[in-house]
Amino acid sequence: MVSRSGNPSPSEVQPHSRWRSFAVCLFLALSVWVVFGQTLHHEFVNYDDGKYVYKNPMITRGLSWDGVVWAFTHRHQVNWHPLTTLSHMLDCQLYDLHPGGHHLTSVLLHAVTAMLLFLMLRNLTGSLWRSAFVAAIFAIHPLRVESVAWVAERKDVLSGLFFMLTLWAYTRYAQKWPRVESRDIKANTAMQALDQRLATLDYALALVFFALGLLSKPMLVTLPFVLLLLDYWPLNRFTSHAKINHSISPPLRLLLV
Repeated sequence: MVSRSGNPSPSEVQPHSRWRSFAVCLFLALSVWVVFGQTLHHEFVNYDDGKYVYKNPMITRGLSWDGVVWAFTHRHQVNWHPLTTLSHMLDCQLYDLHPGGHHLTSVLLHAVTAMLLFLMLRNLTGSLWRSAFVAAIFAIHPLRVESVAWVAERKDVLSGLFFMLTLWAYTRYAQKWPRVESRDIKANTAMQALDQRLATLDYALALVFFALGLLSKPMLVTLPFVLLLLDYWPLNRFTSHAKINHSISPPLRLLLV
């Protein structure tokens, strides 16, 4: 079965394809571990790591109510990224000032992000191996070294995770919504109501993940433009919306929904 966007329906993924996807995710996790796992034996860097973590008394004391209030009401190294600040506090709570634990958190966040990228691309394009190749390049690309190996760059890997989660939730919404709009609005069937609720839930999740990403790194303010690019390809929502409603131009309609 093929979805309205021209891609295979996620519900029609064959069991053998799911096993291949699992194998690719395992490969991505192992690749990240082989390349970045060695950072667990590294120390903090004396350039910003002290100000972000081990020399900052609000961070080193771990999680506390005062710390949460401080994270949301103060800048952390001229940046306002409270969720990133809280993640550093949580690391100090869990690992104290042992740098290996702080590096481990960054490695795990990056590994999960790489797997999410693969799963999202596979869902969008229906191409397993091409999606795996792109995700593998992302997972071990030299440009990722600074973000993963430098504790002070936690904001990058954390916002990257919420970036991928936002894309995942939004694509689920975009793939469900044409089914809702294409049905006869007078026929208020149980299936239509279910599709509406699921699409609304996915849209709400996308907004929540987007907000969490902004709380991790303000750079995610550009994410809505990425969603519009996905609407054009591979979701093909410009074409599908033109077929469903001719009274509003597809680009304007997509901005509204």
